[in-house]
Amino acid sequence: MLCRRLLGGLVRRGFASEAAAVNTSLYDFHVENGGKMINFGGFMLPVQYADQSISESHLFTRKSASLFDVSHMLQTEIRGEGCLDYLETIVTANLRALKVNSSVLTVFTNEAGGILDDLIITKIEDDHLFVVSNAGRKDHDQAHMLRGLEAHRSKNKDCDIRMRFFEPRERALIALQGPQAADCLQSMTDVDLSQLYFMTSTVASVAGVQGCRITRCGYTGEDGFEISIPAILSMEVSREILKDERVKLAGLGARDTLRLEAGLCLYGSDINEKTTPVQAGLTWLVDKTRRERKDFPGAEAIVKEIKEGSKTKRVGLISEGGPPARHDAVIADSTGSKDVGTVTSGCPAPSLSKNVAMGYVQTEYSKPGTELSLKIRGKIYKAVVAKMPFLPAKYYNKPKM
Repeated sequence: MLCRRLLGGLVRRGFASEAAAVNTSLYDFHVENGGKMINFGGFMLPVQYADQSISESHLFTRKSASLFDVSHMLQTEIRGEGCLDYLETIVTANLRALKVNSSVLTVFTNEAGGILDDLIITKIEDDHLFVVSNAGRKDHDQAHMLRGLEAHRSKNKDCDIRMRFFEPRERALIALQGPQAADCLQSMTDVDLSQLYFMTSTVASVAGVQGCRITRCGYTGEDGFEISIPAILSMEVSREILKDERVKLAGLGARDTLRLEAGLCLYGSDINEKTTPVQAGLTWLVDKTRRERKDFPGAEAIVKEIKEGSKTKRVGLISEGGPPARHDAVIADSTGSKDVGTVTSGCPAPSLSKNVAMGYVQTEYSKPGTELSLKIRGKIYKAVVAKMPFLPAKYYNKPKM
C-alpha cells in the first residue's frame, strides 16, 4: 500500500512521465536484484526491491546501511581560472571562503528570490569545481549555468572556463547511507574515512576502481557517502559493496521517507521557483558575506525578507491519527474552520510510527507546538507543528577544537 501511494504521489507531482526514459548504467543490476522500475524524472529507477517493503528498507537503512542509485542526478565539472567568481554570480554560497575539498549546499535563485534548484558544490581547487544538482532540473540547470557563463565571459574577455556535463553513461553516482556505511566502505577504499568529515570530498579507489570521487553527504539524515564512479565500472563496484551482508539495495520509496524524516526538501514539491530561501527555512544557505555584497540574483528581495520576515513559512507537522497527509492537502487552524496553508510532502514515518508532513503556513501559525488541522479526503485530523528534522541528524562532523 505504501509503495502504491508513493508511486502515485511521484506521478502526480510530475516526476514520472510518459516520455521515453533513460536507463542508468545500473539498470540491469536493479532488474537482476528484483527492482520495481519506474520512470522518475526521465530515468528508469527502482522504487523498491522484491526482498523488502519500503518500510523495511527504510528501517534497515536507519540501523545498518543501504545502497541507492542516484545516477539520475546531474554531475557537472567546471575548470578554469575565475570559476569561483563565475559560479558565485548564480548561487548564494561564498565559494571563495570554502576550503579545498569541501562541499556546500546552495541554491540557484531568480531575480524575485525564488529557488531555481538546490545543489551541492565541491571546491576541488580554486580553478576546479564539481557540482551535483537535481535530475528533474537537468535541462534547466544546464541552460542556466551556460547563460551565466556567457554573461561572465562578456565581462571577462580572457575567461578560459570550461564546463562539462556528465551523462549517466559516463559517470554513475551511488549513495551508501546508514550507521554501518563507513565501516563497510572503509574495507574497500584506500583513504582513511575517519578523516573524511561531513561535506568533505576526495578522489579514491573503491573496490579496486580508480578515479572515484567520495563525498561524505547524503539525503537520509544518516552518515553516508555519495560516490561518483566511471559508469562502465559502476556495476562492479556496486556488486562488491553488496557482498557485505550489512548492506542492502534501496529505492526511491525509502529515499523519500528517509529524507522526509530528516526534514530535507524535495525540489518541485517543498521548494520551487516561487519559494524563497527565507520562506523555506533555508536562510542559512544565503551566506552572510553574500547578503552584504548583494551580488547574486534576487539579493535585494531575499535580504529584505530576511530583515522583515516572510508571510509564509515551511513547517513540520506530526499527526498520530488518521491517514498521512499528501501533497496539496489543506492545512487549517485547530478548529478546521480557517485554511492557513498547504502540505508539500507527507508520509507515514517508519522510525516514529507516526505520520509526518511538511508544508507552508501563514507565519503566525508556524511556532512549534501550534495545534493545527489537516483536511484529508473530506475529513479533518489533528496535527501539531514540530521542529525539524523529525529525527536528529547523525552526520559525521569534524570535532570542534
